[in-house]
Amino acid sequence: MKIIPPHPPLVKGGRGDFLIQNLWSIRMRASKEVKRQNSQFKTPHVKADEMHISGAEGLYREEDMQCIVKKYIERAVAHPKGRADKIVISIEEIKQKPKEIPALPVTTLHCKNPAEARKAARKILYASGISKTAVDIALHIIRDGRMRGAAIISADRGNRLEPDRDRGIRVSRLGIRKSASGILSSGLSRHGINNDTVKEALILASKVVSNRDVIAELCVSDDPDYTTGYVASRKFGYVRIPHIKPERSTHGGRTFFVREGTDTAGFVNYLERTPAIITKVSPCRGIVSIDELVSNPYQ
Repeated sequence: MKIIPPHPPLVKGGRGDFLIQNLWSIRMRASKEVKRQNSQFKTPHVKADEMHISGAEGLYREEDMQCIVKKYIERAVAHPKGRADKIVISIEEIKQKPKEIPALPVTTLHCKNPAEARKAARKILYASGISKTAVDIALHIIRDGRMRGAAIISADRGNRLEPDRDRGIRVSRLGIRKSASGILSSGLSRHGINNDTVKEALILASKVVSNRDVIAELCVSDDPDYTTGYVASRKFGYVRIPHIKPERSTHGGRTFFVREGTDTAGFVNYLERTPAIITKVSPCRGIVSIDELVSNPYQ
């Protein structure tokens, strides 16, 4: 999911808190029709399926809407996964004050190949308190690569909790204050990773982990040109894992590990409906080994 930073708040309240007004949520989803042979019939026929191409989202002021929509459309028709033949743009006024959240601290692991990267991801998740059963289920979902949204998995028993396993969960209504975005860019630039892909994934992960029921998130992009995944948690921050999949692979997915007994309906409502905006940036500490990371958690 692509996210472009919103503009700074319009009004400053009397107690020093920022009152964000006149914001709109703009969302884009692009797809294309893919025809496949259906062999279950005696006379095989062509079946049309929809393949996800690109998604983008952010919180914006009204005067920026036309520019943002144009940029989203350009992204949808020029993507490594192909040119979309269907683009859906949704624009909704934000009528409640967004929750102010911090960005997770950023770390990059030293990984040479997919086997090493997957082993590192497992080690971080186990150190975060996720069971082997739950991790195995998450990795299967990502290898399968057929879910449109994210899966919710209970961290101990490994139960699937999302209401619709085909649709999954989509994190929505999120962004970053312009001043915070500038600070984040400076921190990422020092390590050579100041690009939209990193920033947008960090914004999403920061909203997910800001929910008290989330223990960790595992994500692998389905973009064939992007082979860096991540694990995000309060304990270790946002951990980039290079080479987590082979080059040109379109298999990817996203899984949220939550505490046993989580109110699934409330959790889904927070991710999909509650607006959140990053107002504070955490440190970026460069490239480390998996042993350095696990022995020096943030919590």
